[in-house]
Amino acid sequence: MRKIIQTFTPVLLALLLIVSCAQPTSEAWPEDLAGKKTLLKEKKAAIKTLNQEIDTLLAEIASLEPKLEKPRKLVTTNSVPVKDFKRFIEIQSSITSDDVVFATSETGGRLLSVLPKEGKYVSKGALIATVDLEAVNKQIAELETSLELADEVFQRQERLWKQNIGSEIQYLQAKNSKERLEKSLETVRYQLTKAKVYAPIGGVVDRVFLKAGELAAPGAPIVQILNTSKVKVVANVPEVYLKVVGRGDRVRIVVPALEEEYQGRVSLVGSTINPENRTFAVEVELNNKRKLLKPNLLANMYLVDYEKKNAVVVPLETVQQEVGGKNFVYVHSDGAEGAYAQKVYIETGESYEGEVIISEGLKGGESLIVEGARGLSEDELIKVDNTSNITQNNG
Repeated sequence: MRKIIQTFTPVLLALLLIVSCAQPTSEAWPEDLAGKKTLLKEKKAAIKTLNQEIDTLLAEIASLEPKLEKPRKLVTTNSVPVKDFKRFIEIQSSITSDDVVFATSETGGRLLSVLPKEGKYVSKGALIATVDLEAVNKQIAELETSLELADEVFQRQERLWKQNIGSEIQYLQAKNSKERLEKSLETVRYQLTKAKVYAPIGGVVDRVFLKAGELAAPGAPIVQILNTSKVKVVANVPEVYLKVVGRGDRVRIVVPALEEEYQGRVSLVGSTINPENRTFAVEVELNNKRKLLKPNLLANMYLVDYEKKNAVVVPLETVQQEVGGKNFVYVHSDGAEGAYAQKVYIETGESYEGEVIISEGLKGGESLIVEGARGLSEDELIKVDNTSNITQNNG
């Protein structure tokens, strides 16, 4: 405007000079009433003409003068998505294996050999250890000698009985003695088959409890065998989440030590509540083909406690609040002067990991102002630049 006035002033002075020179001074004005009225009419006509010329000059100057761009705030935008929203709860858990068994001897004795080493894989039925059963062999020899005598007595008693010599009770006693020794010999010989201990399952030898030369008691573990091809993740979940966890639900498992993430399904939901900590057990079976997952390894189990299909979701940081408590966001709109920030009042729902559901106010697809939204005012002119990073304090 200052340029317009500066351009207009010399022209106006020149026109006033021309008019003043062309018209008579006040000393030359007519003294009669009719003459003064006539001169006044002429002056008014001259002013009207001068005003018209001034308006014309102003219009021409305005058309030639470069237009000044109004200041605009630089922002970035993103389209408001409509997607499935899930919120997870994180429960600390641990990895266990169901296939953890002990290879034991069914009979006692000194171990002659223990073959597997810790960390080695053994197949099902592989020989684990041998037990010294020399005492059993001696017992068998003693029983065989006794059985020979009992058999000889029985045969003689049987011949006499057939000849009607002797009593029936003698015959029956001889027969019973022979048969009892046969059963005892069969039992002892069966014990001899327990001299070798075999692996009940295939897996890795996790621990060796006894060495060659040590005594093995019946049922005492010799080695511990661990099958980790399949493991399970066990978590104690607070009872407040009992309604949101069900068998077959998909869960996410994160193992911090391995920096690995797995997907699985709930295979078991505990039927009882632990009265000490008010939790119930949840188990998730995992395939462990790479053998990375070890029993007692810590893991984090993520269970879905809220889910909504086709939800309108925006970044939580874009939601602002007025003094009165109303929530709003800014969206990109176009008007007569170009792009501007339009304030849209919203109602929010559940939130998780920096995102929040918009229950009212947005339908999805709007151009949401993300960076640069803080500090904007309603209807403020903006410039959208989604190719650069805006570094500013968003308060």
